Amino acid sequence: MDSTATDRFDTSRFEASRNRLASLAYRLLGSATDAEDAVQDAFLHWQAADRQQIKVPEAWLTKVVTNLCLDRLRSAQARRERTVGAWLPEPLLDGDPMLGPADTFEQRESVSLAVLTLMERLSPFERAVYVLREAFSHSHAEIAEILDITESASQQHLHRARHRITAARRRGDGEIDPASARRIVEEFLAAASSGRTERLVALLTDDATAISDGAGGLAEKLLRYDTPQRVAAVVRAGFKPTAAKRRLVGGTPAIHYALVNGAPAILFVIGDQVIGSATFDIAHGKIATVRGIAAPTRIARLTEAWRQHEPDTPLITEW
Repeated sequence: MDSTATDRFDTSRFEASRNRLASLAYRLLGSATDAEDAVQDAFLHWQAADRQQIKVPEAWLTKVVTNLCLDRLRSAQARRERTVGAWLPEPLLDGDPMLGPADTFEQRESVSLAVLTLMERLSPFERAVYVLREAFSHSHAEIAEILDITESASQQHLHRARHRITAARRRGDGEIDPASARRIVEEFLAAASSGRTERLVALLTDDATAISDGAGGLAEKLLRYDTPQRVAAVVRAGFKPTAAKRRLVGGTPAIHYALVNGAPAILFVIGDQVIGSATFDIAHGKIATVRGIAAPTRIARLTEAWRQHEPDTPLITEW
């Protein structure tokens, strides 16, 4: 095989792993943009390596991507950007290959916005072990090899990660029935758009919270509301259309139901452009958390996926 044919063969071997590597990087970083950059950096490492000496390419690439992501998580810039109160994960439309694998509940949960947010509380090693074990089912021996730690250390990191995530996570119903989730969101939207604040409060858990990056994603720090009454008030104010809001977003959006990171969501869409999203965590038949994300950099990939998507009839044709 000549060198050109070898390069083509080796490139195809890398491309066969690209989606898996991207889904690993996304879980580790919570950002599709950063995940794509990490995978591209891994490709450069792959090209520069003596590939004939790599016995198991998939394992080698997993180790490279994991450590590239750890470098990013430990960087000073990342620590500034990901300070508490200033960061939310990048939402992805269901069907995006970055959300795989999704065969088990643990795999699906590991890519939820709730768990991606909670993983910010973990150390980089704890996060890596948690993702490699829970989402990709690597043994502790394999994780030890990937991270250059002992199996005992891997087990300790996993124990601490599980404890911290479980302690902070809301207790819900597990995976909610899709039809029930949609019904709850439709009731929420109807109450918000009609001004029925009492009905909004009734649809929220007693400890409901709302988190948002502000109108148009322009808030310098995340906005947080921590009681059902405050959540209902801010949602009602946000859903009340005005000429000023329409000028800010550039038109009159339609509101569509969607699944984002496995959770029920509504998307605000003008033409084929998603200008904002609100995702919902549901517990015991009520809404526990609302996450509003509108920063263009955070929803760019979601918009790209939406343009390839065949949407249902909008819940609200013109907001």
